[in-house]
Amino acid sequence: MRKWSPLIAVCLGTFLLLVDVTIVVVALPALADDLDSSFADLQWVLDGYALALAALLLGAGSLADRYGRRRAYLVGVALFGAASLACALAPNAPFLIGARVVQGVGGAAMFATTAAILNVTYSGRDRGVAFGVWGAVNGAAAAAGPIVGGLLTEHFDWRWIFLVNLPVCAAAAWYAVRGLTESKAPHQKSFDLPGTLTFTLAAGAVVYGLIRATGDGWTDRWTLTSFAVGVAASVAFVVVERLSAHPMLDLDLFRGASFRALILAALLAQAAAFAYLPYTTVWLQQVLGHGPVDAGLLGALPMSGAALVVGALAGGPLQRIAPRITVGVGLVLIGAGAAAQANLDAHSGGAALIPGLILTGVGVGAVLPNLASAVLAAVPRERSGMASGALNTFRQLGFALGVAVFGALFQHQVDEHGGDVRAGFAAGLNAALWLAAALALVAAALVLVSVRRNAGSDLRQTAPH
Repeated sequence: MRKWSPLIAVCLGTFLLLVDVTIVVVALPALADDLDSSFADLQWVLDGYALALAALLLGAGSLADRYGRRRAYLVGVALFGAASLACALAPNAPFLIGARVVQGVGGAAMFATTAAILNVTYSGRDRGVAFGVWGAVNGAAAAAGPIVGGLLTEHFDWRWIFLVNLPVCAAAAWYAVRGLTESKAPHQKSFDLPGTLTFTLAAGAVVYGLIRATGDGWTDRWTLTSFAVGVAASVAFVVVERLSAHPMLDLDLFRGASFRALILAALLAQAAAFAYLPYTTVWLQQVLGHGPVDAGLLGALPMSGAALVVGALAGGPLQRIAPRITVGVGLVLIGAGAAAQANLDAHSGGAALIPGLILTGVGVGAVLPNLASAVLAAVPRERSGMASGALNTFRQLGFALGVAVFGALFQHQVDEHGGDVRAGFAAGLNAALWLAAALALVAAALVLVSVRRNAGSDLRQTAPH
């Protein structure tokens, strides 16, 4: 059993940090009532965590390589546990949002080290088993989040969605101390502080501008200032990465058409498949009167269940098909699923979502595992760690941006319909879903056109030696 202690530790941490992306979704209405939260506050409860996770993944990986992955993982678990307790005790929305950001920092420290820990700990057949189990845990976290969140919120209190993290953090730490040995990168690089700071500022300013525009309008002075800061920070990030001897993200990777298309597709796919779910949950509970458990069952389980079935039954065969086809067709299915849900009106019930959610889940099951392998195939082997970190970063960034953009559309439609709440919420969801469908189809076109059968050939020819 001791041989598998590192795997258990990594899987517990991965499950925690991924389930906390979705477990909060079904608790949003209860949380809003208890803390008297605004619509923007609810968006930040989700985006504060996702943004911290996205912004710090690459930097956390670099620090872990330099100072030790076991140490970084344990620090991440401790930080995540402390922040979870703070979330559970939050007296108001700003305190909760701040604690969620700290949770994201801890999650980044854990997530950035998991693949590297498994890679150095196991070899041969054991490595295949370890990565297989870890991949299954990734999928199970997405499926479990809404259900666990619904059960805890409905039968206990929304604060229990954070308190339940504490014993899991304790178990993860115990297995890590018991089973992990320290490892570092053989060639340690300096931490890219300017790159981390400019990337975080760029992402945070843009998301802040989008969320502020929801309530104060697109021409509000602070909205425009936020967008201007985001653009300036993005330019600064490109400049400092070009000048850095050890960049957080080697921009030369984007010279490869396949890598460029796949990373952009990851960002768009995460938004298109998942970022409208918070507003689906709000509609199901506040308009249709469903409880948190029913909201999880109707609004998320059909998608996550379908994705798990596809991964379990067709994961192997799909890996043998060219990633351009599996990822491209999967994105088409995600778009079709979103479009199939966008037929709501004032008289619609929650069951109207189920066919589209299942179709989207089939697409997700085809896209996400194959997207990861396609990205790794599109870069030189020595850049695989950075490429994997970039993929996870842009996926989380896609969710954060999607929540903000869809929220602006959703709120605009609700406001347009005045006192007709049912019609306004249905119209808001339809608008978000149609945009999700469009984003998925754009991503599909990028992949089908730009990703080569031998995805790595274009980049390897231009990579410096």
